[in-house]
Amino acid sequence: MESRHDISAWNPQVPGVVEVFHAHFTEHAYPMHVHDVWTLLIVDAGAVRYDLNRRECGTPNDTVSLLPPQVPHNGAPATPQGFRKRVLYLDLAQLDEGFIGPAVDHPDTVDPLLRRRVGQLHTVLARRGDELEAESRLALIGERLRGHLRPALATVPPKADRGVAHSLRELLDERLLHGITLDDAAQQVHAHPTHLVRAFSAAFGIAPHQYLMARRVDRARRLLLDGVPAAAVATAVGFYDQSHLTRHFKRVVGVTPGRFAGKARANGPDLRSRPGVEDPGQLPT
Repeated sequence: MESRHDISAWNPQVPGVVEVFHAHFTEHAYPMHVHDVWTLLIVDAGAVRYDLNRRECGTPNDTVSLLPPQVPHNGAPATPQGFRKRVLYLDLAQLDEGFIGPAVDHPDTVDPLLRRRVGQLHTVLARRGDELEAESRLALIGERLRGHLRPALATVPPKADRGVAHSLRELLDERLLHGITLDDAAQQVHAHPTHLVRAFSAAFGIAPHQYLMARRVDRARRLLLDGVPAAAVATAVGFYDQSHLTRHFKRVVGVTPGRFAGKARANGPDLRSRPGVEDPGQLPT
């Protein structure tokens, strides 16, 4: 089989994530090495075998692997077809040094929910403008990892903390245009980031990042109806660019901003002439 080495790597603007690394290797074998950060690994095809702290480990099925900092490990394909993997390198702010020992003892975890959340985070990290969503997903991943490493210290999911939730909603409303990081919001509201996400979702039935994007979409609708071009609308309401606006607008409204604006302009002037439609300039008596 021809040797294949396909990789992509980037540094997202998300606190806690040092690097995102995607790779497809058929023959490459990593020598023993160390990282100064946490390595959170999922394998999408094939499998990887590796030695960690002189013990052989592997990534069968839907395993999530967490390799601790400063602990030597290697890696090689465990199947003739090689492997495709996605890796997040996380700084010590996500998991402190106290979790290194438990991670050495149990680096591989079979947890479908954790696996799905890590995959979702990778998807979000590939997009610009959705950093708050990425931070929120990362906070929940960190909470679940801590629960696996130290079950006795796992926190019980909080009940709706309406005081914290309302404070965060007010903060999001104030920062609608420029946004805010989850860490900054947690400091201002005086709550742990994970608790903040859970409390907001429990109180309002929507995640903080979803609330922020929905509010921006509402503002975008009004500007589009006023005839403002979609490209100008995007930056005016806080989206990263027009494609960022389009993605969220279509998710919420069901059509693209351009189609929405075109239909509105086409249909709007005809409303008064339609049978059974009152003149909107007159109030009913």
